[in-house]
Order: sequence, then structure tokens, then C-alpha cells
Amino acid sequence: MRENGGTLLSPYRVLDLTDERGLLCGKILADLGADVVQVEPPGGSTARNIGPYYKDEAHPEKSLFWWAYAVNKRGITLNLHTEKGRELLKELVKEAHFLIESYPPGYLDSLGLGYKDIESLNSSLVMVSITPFGQDGPYAHYKASDIVGMAMGGFMYLTGDSDRPPLRVSFPQLYLHGSAAGATGAMIAHSHRVLTGEGQHVDVSCQQAVARTLAHAPQSWDLEGEILKRMGPFRQTGKETMTRANWRCKDGYVNYMLQGGGPGVARSTRALLEWMDEEGLGDEDLKAVDWEHLGYGRVRADIMEKSVAPLQRFFATHTREELTTASVERRILLFPVATPANIIEHSQLIARDYFKELPHPELDISVTYPGLFAKDIEGGERMGLSRRSPLIGEHNVEIYHEKLGLTPEELTNFEEDGVI
Repeated sequence: MRENGGTLLSPYRVLDLTDERGLLCGKILADLGADVVQVEPPGGSTARNIGPYYKDEAHPEKSLFWWAYAVNKRGITLNLHTEKGRELLKELVKEAHFLIESYPPGYLDSLGLGYKDIESLNSSLVMVSITPFGQDGPYAHYKASDIVGMAMGGFMYLTGDSDRPPLRVSFPQLYLHGSAAGATGAMIAHSHRVLTGEGQHVDVSCQQAVARTLAHAPQSWDLEGEILKRMGPFRQTGKETMTRANWRCKDGYVNYMLQGGGPGVARSTRALLEWMDEEGLGDEDLKAVDWEHLGYGRVRADIMEKSVAPLQRFFATHTREELTTASVERRILLFPVATPANIIEHSQLIARDYFKELPHPELDISVTYPGLFAKDIEGGERMGLSRRSPLIGEHNVEIYHEKLGLTPEELTNFEEDGVI
């Protein structure tokens, strides 16, 4: 579904009614080339009130949260609590291909804007609803902050040290997982629409999206009756087995998981032990382990306990760069833990032209933004990052006048009446 010279989703328009609970969904579609129109209430989205702010000045146009998740979109204001506002949305829906919303279940139905109402106006529309627990079930109408959702999704139970309470990841993740799942669901429904012409209602539960991040933890309970526990820098791989993932080095951290198993994995372990030997930091107990026949993920707690001190001593004598470079040469399964500064300077990202400068003419600055998560292997510009996040009501005239045909006088009246 690509037009010559167009981006992947350039033929398609998205109406994004979400607040901070769903902005990422629309951003992903925008990055793929869709024309995403962010619909905010008059005065601006509540997401604009989330810091940090540019130069620490609390202002709705300077929220870095808003800049990050509304980038690449156009923006209009619209008051859905007014009859005229609802009528305007319905007109926009007739020409749209996707609608994304993050209201509580039943809220849009109460306004006459639920999926059944929307479907009657545009049967091919894909509507994505992002809520904490989905549209139905006993928890459907429960509210959830990030800490509630991450706890009920199971993520917090596995995060932190074993002798301390569960932890929430510092930056809110619940609605980001839900938003990413929403974008995925939107594209699956879009594939169905391409084949059949039929739209669908995509019902996203953020709790379910988080539960999908738990890797093998649910299966460990289902298949073995074993509840995996949080173990700080360690990872539990079975009832009696564990390994450590994070290690402090001279100038930061690296990830390395001591493992046995097939030739490739055991060879990595042997290579590290040989390197330690060369530098006078070898350990006889570790060399005596039959890594080749131990089995992947079968490092017992007693082996791990003997491993921590010698491995930590060795890693502490080298920088991240030294460990990474030598590991590539020696075929050791190790990788560095990058800081935000490391990401900005990373040679691979620079080579792929990942970061983009976008102008903010209203502030007379340009800002470096993370770029696109994929590239067209043909070398074409099939995805794009082209505009900074919209100012409040920035594209009202462009959308309402040029697309819907409203006169300047009508726009002025709607603004004065609080419709837009």
C-alpha cells in the first residue's frame, strides 16, 4: 500500500484523541508516514502539563514530554462536550482511516461517539481504544496510575532486590506499552481492512500489554509451578538455577550472563575464563565446571555464588569499551550498558543517521530528536520525521477551513463559543 514517492502510510489519516495515556500510539503511525491529527481540548492536552520543561520553564508549549510524544503530528483543538464539537468530529471521521482514543470505557458512547456510532459514519475506520484494563471485565472501569498498572501487570514483582519491596521502573511505562500494542493492533486491523474493506475496533488492555513483557515468568508458573522472584542484578532461570546479568566495570556497567550449553555458549564462557587467566585473575573453581554439558540456563546457585567475586574483580579492571572490543575479538557474549550520553554518541546510530534536528521557530532553536525505528532497505524515504509537536490549535485553520470548508467567520464564532 505504498504510493510512488510516498511514505509507508502516507495515504492514511489518523485522528488521535488520546492524552498522555496514548500519545505514543499515534506517534508510531506518524513515524510510518500517516497524517496524524492530534485532537486536544481548547487550552491544550493535559499531557502538556507533564515535565520536564525546556529550560525548566513550566509552560504548555515547552513540555519535553509533549515534544517527545506529539512530534510528527498536526494539531487541532475541539471540545467534545459541545454539540457543535461532536458534529465537527463526525465530519472529520468520515474522511479518516484510524481513530485512537484513551477515554474510560463507555465515555465516548455517552457522547454518541462510540464505535457503533463511528462505524455508521465510516464502516472502514479502524478505532483503537487504549485503557488500563480493556473495555470489559470486572476491572474495566477501574482507574490506574502507572504504579497500579505495572504492579497488576506483574512487572513490579520481578523488579528489585529479593530482600526489598517490589519496584516500579522510574519513568512511567504502563501506557507506553499499551500505546505500542495499540499501534500494532491498528496495523493488524489495517491489514484486514486492505483485504476486506472492513474496519474494526481494537481493544487494548495496558495490563495485558505489560504482562507480555514478563518473558518466561508466566510460563514458569504454568508449566513448572515455579514463581520467579526479583533478584536484583541476577536472573532466575529455574527453581534451583540463576545467573547474574549486570556487572559494574571501571566506568559503568556491562551485561554478561555466565552460561553453559552448546558449543557456542560454552566457548564464550571458556574465552572469558582464559582472558581472566591471562591477566592473573583466573579462578580454578570456575575452570573446573563442565560448561559444555551443564546446559543453557542451568547455572546452579552454588556455582553462581562462587562466580560473583572473581568475575566482579575482573570486570572492575576494565572500561566498557575495553570489555566490549575484546569480547567481540574473543567471541564472548557480553555487551555494554549504554547511558543516554552513550546513545547520542553511538557510532552505529550516527552511521544510520538516526538522530534528527527539528526546528522550533517559535523558540528560535533546533532540537535533536530520536529518529525512526526502521529504514527502507531500498533507500527511499518511506518513513519520516518532519515536524515538531504542534502548538495549541496550530492547524485549526488548515484542518477546519481547508478540509471541512468552514469560513473564517465560522471559525471565529466556534472559538468564541468554546467549540474549538
